[in-house]
Amino acid sequence: MIPSIGEMLRTLVSTPSVSCPDQQIDQSNIEVIHHLANWLDDEGFEVIVKPLETNKHKANLLAKKGLGEGGLVFAGHTDTVPCLESHWNVDPYALTEQDGRWYGLGTCDMKGFFPLALAAASTVSASKLQKPICIVATSDEETSMAGARELENFDFPTADAAVIGEPTDLVPAYTHKGIALLKITVKGVAGHSSNPAAGVNAIDTMHCFISLLMQFRIDLKARYTNEAFDVQHPTLNLGCLHAGDVPNRICSHAELQFDIRILPNMNPSHLVEEIERLAEVVSRETESEIDVALCCPIIPPFETTTSGKLVRHLTQATKQPPQGVAFGTEAPFYQALGIETVVFGPGSVNQAHQPDEYLSIDRIKPMQLILEDLIHTYCTSN
Repeated sequence: MIPSIGEMLRTLVSTPSVSCPDQQIDQSNIEVIHHLANWLDDEGFEVIVKPLETNKHKANLLAKKGLGEGGLVFAGHTDTVPCLESHWNVDPYALTEQDGRWYGLGTCDMKGFFPLALAAASTVSASKLQKPICIVATSDEETSMAGARELENFDFPTADAAVIGEPTDLVPAYTHKGIALLKITVKGVAGHSSNPAAGVNAIDTMHCFISLLMQFRIDLKARYTNEAFDVQHPTLNLGCLHAGDVPNRICSHAELQFDIRILPNMNPSHLVEEIERLAEVVSRETESEIDVALCCPIIPPFETTTSGKLVRHLTQATKQPPQGVAFGTEAPFYQALGIETVVFGPGSVNQAHQPDEYLSIDRIKPMQLILEDLIHTYCTSN
């Protein structure tokens, strides 16, 4: 018998699994995967744990109960973002119950989904399943989505539907924006600041590029719109800028990192090509070397039809119309496997990535009942 939902969540929260591009902060998720594997094994699931090809310190999990093809997938990621413990009023690595909430890093985004998925799956025996239930847990969703990009290495089953348990306030999300994270590197020529002609100032060049980029942001807003989102246009955020070393030397190096949130009707590859053309213009005008690179592979935008069975079922179950969300998820990678996919979870994105992250306890039972109903609909009904 598996532990209670609260006990499982306590174990997951107390097992750090931070993903971060900074390798000094990045952590393995394998211990979290092993906890899930043990519980799933106790519930009669056939469990496969597979280290990533790109990082043997990270792993994915695929667990299946029941025979045949089709059925239902409950999916999520096991990693969290980093946190500054000094900004928290509770221990981020201990589950704290207070004011009708469970506090802790990952409670909302999204370790809290796994105990609910296991609890729902435990209500039906394998002998009653006409189609299988699968539970999938991935790594590195908060950074490169390396885990989701390797799902095909599992010889993934042909499921009918997948629920990605990201925080959506118990509202089905049928679409989300994609994300392109880009890095612009400018190489100038150093020299003594008393003679500007003695070098090529990388900050001056970056200023020219940023000016074009800000105009490009205005152009994107005018060219593309999608009413499914609260922010109905693509966004471009200038995230961080690093340049130079001392004030009395001509700056020889500058680096800008920014993100673009991509609508489903946009071509991500064409978007990057437009950025590259802007860089070529500035490079010619300033006689500087400019490099455009992706920080990680593009996270594709996602959209499924609102007339699909899963969307309609969740809309009826929640009495909430389907919505679009601005944050990226692993949904497009499941959709690429031919599975109808919806993002749907008990947490609120307003709590994700925040100090004192929490999951409201009053969301637990409704979410579990909906997951149980989905199992009946997809796995035990004729």
